[in-house]
Amino acid sequence: SLKPCQIPGFRGTVTDAPDFDASADAETLYNAMKGIGSDKEAILDLVTGRSNAQRQEIVQAYKSSYGKDLIDDLKYELTGNFERLIVSLMRPQAYHDAKEIHDAIKGAGTDEKCLIEVLASRNNQQIHDLVEAYTDAYGSDIEEDVTGETSGHFKKMLVVLLQGTRDEPGVVHADLIEEDAQVLLAAGEEQWGTEESIFIMLLGNRSFNHLQMVFDKYQEIAEKSIEDSIKSELSGDFERLMLAVVQCIRSVPMYFAKRLYKSMKGLGTQDNTLIRIMICRSEIDMLDIRECFRMCYEKSLYNMIKEDTSGDYKRTLLALCGGDDDLAGEFFPEAAQLAYKMWETSAMTKVQLRPTIRPASDFDPADDAQNLRKAMKGFGTDEDVIIDIVANRSNEQRQEIRQAFKSILGRDLMKDLKSELSKNLERLIIGLMLTPAEFDAKMMRKAMEGAGTDEHALIEILVTRSNEEIHAMNAAYQDGYKKSMEEAIQSDTSGRFSQILTSLVQGAREQGPADWDRALVDAQVSTSCNMTLELADACNEDSDDMEIKFMSILCTRSFPHLRRVFQEFVRCSNKDIEQIIKKEMSGDVKQAMYGIVRSVKNQPNYIAERLYKAMKCIGTDDRALIRIMVSRSEVDLFNIRKEFKETHDCSLHEFIQVETMVVSFHILHVE
Repeated sequence: SLKPCQIPGFRGTVTDAPDFDASADAETLYNAMKGIGSDKEAILDLVTGRSNAQRQEIVQAYKSSYGKDLIDDLKYELTGNFERLIVSLMRPQAYHDAKEIHDAIKGAGTDEKCLIEVLASRNNQQIHDLVEAYTDAYGSDIEEDVTGETSGHFKKMLVVLLQGTRDEPGVVHADLIEEDAQVLLAAGEEQWGTEESIFIMLLGNRSFNHLQMVFDKYQEIAEKSIEDSIKSELSGDFERLMLAVVQCIRSVPMYFAKRLYKSMKGLGTQDNTLIRIMICRSEIDMLDIRECFRMCYEKSLYNMIKEDTSGDYKRTLLALCGGDDDLAGEFFPEAAQLAYKMWETSAMTKVQLRPTIRPASDFDPADDAQNLRKAMKGFGTDEDVIIDIVANRSNEQRQEIRQAFKSILGRDLMKDLKSELSKNLERLIIGLMLTPAEFDAKMMRKAMEGAGTDEHALIEILVTRSNEEIHAMNAAYQDGYKKSMEEAIQSDTSGRFSQILTSLVQGAREQGPADWDRALVDAQVSTSCNMTLELADACNEDSDDMEIKFMSILCTRSFPHLRRVFQEFVRCSNKDIEQIIKKEMSGDVKQAMYGIVRSVKNQPNYIAERLYKAMKCIGTDDRALIRIMVSRSEVDLFNIRKEFKETHDCSLHEFIQVETMVVSFHILHVE
């Protein structure tokens, strides 16, 4: 039979060792654990250098030669995460899965995330092996144990997945594709309440190939992705399970790449998740996971592990990872094609932006003005009253309160608030009381005044504002600071970066849908179309010419058009636009171009990442935190919250509480 490394299409990083001798390996391990201390390096080198099937032979040889249980000896000699990782590697994969499920439901509380990850990602044979191994190891029925610890639709979907009866890969019911898409739409978007049983039946039983086509048809009919529908129609663990199933249907490696990222970028490393994925995918598709990881994030999986773990534990994980893709410096064809599909989804999706603050009903500006004055009169300030009023009014209503405060009381509300409040609460409340244009102008001014320029703030503001918002910001800047914003930018920045910002501050980005023919011209290479065309052709030029061509397209075309351009760029060049920018550009120019691309692709996700970075750098960037929370609260803060949770496996509310000393952000309804 063929060894894994000889199997066509094998994408693992761990393969059978050549010239394998189980007895010799057993002796090596015995000697490594003999006497005082243990040779951990010898252990990790040997264990990660053998396939799982070979490790089972070593376990048997160890018992035959020494009359001892190898796993027991490893547990005794090793400690911490290194011990958990090595011991887990020594178990047959099905028994490792069984232990993970058992631990998830039998400990203190149920680990729903583990149940979701394992059962959503395994194929039929892996499920059958898991069920059998669980019964053998624990003497009980896995379905009974799982149903005893779960409930509702979440439980029902887990039971369906545990049957391992999904249509085999490649089975497509062509006559049912449109019908299934229509059924899913009718079960969710088109009626009050959701027919969860329909989602369970279809997503739990159809083949991945069939469902990929159904999802494409669903997108075409509903003009939104199946993921967005699930997020809006379902909730809790059931929502998370169904999203995991959909993500695995689209791309199992991409699902695991995102799980790995979350395991290392949340509040502390989730070592159980990290260990489980690195073990279970090392002999299946770790190379694909590495490609997806590098495509989605700014570094290789190898470097992420290197920075987030330590010691022998780190060395073992790196051995399973198998290599550093950042050193390769090349883009992967498989990941490029996946990127093409992602751009297709992005181009077809109509995102419904949702704020967290809406206008108050029964609004009385005069009454609010009087109550604010009472809250600030006398000794001490009633901050709770101020927060309650300001946070529960729209910006338009706040402007009426400002006017009523002056008309009725003859006082400037902004001055009173500044004198009564302090530090971040004052900045936050004042920010909310300004008009959006005034606030943006102030944030641009703050980013440019004083020692040093906050280039990230300038980029973030200008790439996320509409033409109308930029025009209003320009007028407010001129009115407030008696100088045009363009002049301010040009005096505070230089070179290509200054040109990019100057282009953006014109507020002259084209509007409307994509022009398909023009998108081809903007994207394609001469070798594919026998004509000299823009972005891809620019990649072959020197950096200066490339930056000019990128700027002329990225700063002027409409977002829908750019989505199509980026999609065609992948098809024609087999490269992803983000990777080109990261590799070929540098400094502020790279950050500006990258910000535009991320904003075009998924603006709420881009802003969610800006929030994450504001809180995870050395010391919280409170100005960035306030700027984003205030400016997006009536635009898309709800969407940003969802993206933050999906990317970091932690709610924005929880993250703010843990990472900052600010107690006032709850007023913007980030829960």
